[in-house]
Amino acid sequence: QEGDWRGSALPGVGLGAPMKFLLVFDFDHTIIDENSDTWIVKCAPEKKLPNELRNSYRPGHWTEYMGRAFAYLGDNGVKEDEMKRTMTTIPFAAGMVDLLGFIGKNKEFFDCIIISDSNTVFIDWILKAADFHKVFDEVFTNPAAFTSTGYLTVQNFHTHHCAKCPKNLCKRKVLKEFLDKQLEQGVSYIQIVYIGDGGNDLCPVTFLKKDDIAMPRQGYTLEKKISQLSQGLSPVDCSVLVWSSGVEIMSYLKLLLKE
Repeated sequence: QEGDWRGSALPGVGLGAPMKFLLVFDFDHTIIDENSDTWIVKCAPEKKLPNELRNSYRPGHWTEYMGRAFAYLGDNGVKEDEMKRTMTTIPFAAGMVDLLGFIGKNKEFFDCIIISDSNTVFIDWILKAADFHKVFDEVFTNPAAFTSTGYLTVQNFHTHHCAKCPKNLCKRKVLKEFLDKQLEQGVSYIQIVYIGDGGNDLCPVTFLKKDDIAMPRQGYTLEKKISQLSQGLSPVDCSVLVWSSGVEIMSYLKLLLKE
């Protein structure tokens, strides 16, 4: 039996601990309007990777592929400051700046985490440059660092046994472990709001309960996969609200606070 992180399962906790909402964000094509890993290619000579490198990608092994791409950039003398300058020009998704500003002003009601297949260096740069790093309580993503010779390296976030997810990251496992750890500390959530766009966001969405809500970005893979499930005989348990601007998500959060 999995532990339940809902308030009802914790009769003693409601007294001193304010009940909060948990907001779970993907990063690429959700918070930012691009894929951070493909954006970095702008730093490469002629702004592209050589064919043999591009063709070396194997499905489910994106992190290793990006490791080779970062090594290529290093070999071509691309330095950390140039990478940082390039990454911090990535545009945020529509309405996302307003949404994150709103969450930042209401942190007493919202815990906020990122679960992403990007990496720690890119996410840290982008959030800090826009002054949004304080909005997020934790960021779960592939660990990256620069070596003493100035090469960016990246590792897999974890190992898991989920057949549906890429080898380096099962977002459902990350979410479940986070909720279990919070529960051990007496923190439970009224509702989980999951905001994402990609195929790898489906696994955690199918783990959400009926009081939770999935927010797939309109026209992206996650929305299509959720609707395929509902056309089949196994719809997701949670509510679904499609968004194309962060302002729509903000309106929903305002409604939650009113209630």
